[in-house]
Amino acid sequence: MSTPPLIEVAIDPRGIATVTLNSPQTRNAMSNDLMRELRKAASELAADRSVRAIVLTGAGDVFSAGGDLKGMQRQATNTRKGRIADATEFATTLKELDELPKPLIGRINGSAFGGGIGLISICDIAIGLASATFRLSEVTLGLIPATISPYVVAKIGVPNARRTFLTARKLDGQAAVRMGLLEEAVDSIEALDAAIEREVKDLLACAPGAVANAKVLIRYVSTHGIDENLPYTANVLADAWESAELREGIDAFMNKRKPNWQA
Repeated sequence: MSTPPLIEVAIDPRGIATVTLNSPQTRNAMSNDLMRELRKAASELAADRSVRAIVLTGAGDVFSAGGDLKGMQRQATNTRKGRIADATEFATTLKELDELPKPLIGRINGSAFGGGIGLISICDIAIGLASATFRLSEVTLGLIPATISPYVVAKIGVPNARRTFLTARKLDGQAAVRMGLLEEAVDSIEALDAAIEREVKDLLACAPGAVANAKVLIRYVSTHGIDENLPYTANVLADAWESAELREGIDAFMNKRKPNWQA
């Protein structure tokens, strides 16, 4: 009997890919194998021109329990070189997911802990359940949320990071919304699916090239000063005006028709 994949990918006729963490027996813990499969799936979807957006979710009733217990036990006897190599691989996976040229929507189907919070933080849009629990629990084990910290801090801000990193405070969905981890918290799986569909429909109305370029724009201007941003933004705006996508969008608007990226 073959082992089921740790990551399942399905693409609907609109080009919306759903990527599911498929290890409910471990509560979708972020083992090295699961992260490698996730990285591979993300790379393939990034290269697929038919894919317009990616929805990330989990199998079962937990989005991700974070660190893999067996992996933690192995790290206890690992060499320093091995620990750094594993951390670097995980950090690289997060970086590649964060830099995906397609919108990444988090369908956060349940609770998330530790590294699972990191996965939520690299989503462009994340919607979860009000009843779920969210916790950065590393300090209760004598660890720190190191590799996920650039994304979590960027998502929730320094003041919220100080409280949640230092105290391992448990949050429900509404508290996660207030601090910016989630954009919305809903009361049921049915409401979650409806909220995700609304986001998908909004994205499908937008030009895919412009969406990809907007992601790059956000990343650049948020990490550079005004002296670098001024010429950069002028140049990328000029690039947009010179694109075939812009010409299509203007022509569609003037002729009262849908642009070719809308069904």
